[in-house]
Amino acid sequence: MRAASAALIAFGLIAGGAVQAQEPAGATVFKTCQSCHSLDTAKAGMAGPHLAGLNGRVLGSAEGFDYSPAFKAAKAKGLAWDRERLLGYLTDPDAIVPGGWMSPPAGLNAADRAAVVDYLLKQ
Repeated sequence: MRAASAALIAFGLIAGGAVQAQEPAGATVFKTCQSCHSLDTAKAGMAGPHLAGLNGRVLGSAEGFDYSPAFKAAKAKGLAWDRERLLGYLTDPDAIVPGGWMSPPAGLNAADRAAVVDYLLKQ
């Protein structure tokens, strides 16, 4: 009985660890974005701005990034990132920030976009 209990506890710890070790779907999708974007505010010189603290952040306001005139105009209007705006931007960037210098991410479906948006808004 004691051996069976120990085995069940060990299995639970192993299985629980495996579940905790799994990456959120949004983190997996974000890997495709990392060629241009980082979640590290100190990482400069990338093609796109860092995406840390995106939830509620005013468009075009990441320090140290040279934004397009379109993003500078969005910043002047005080437009901020939220779930709907970010979903729209990943679906069709020009519909949200015309002339914003980003191409839509290739190969992302609606579920991928929702997962990465939810992930980014928690970073």
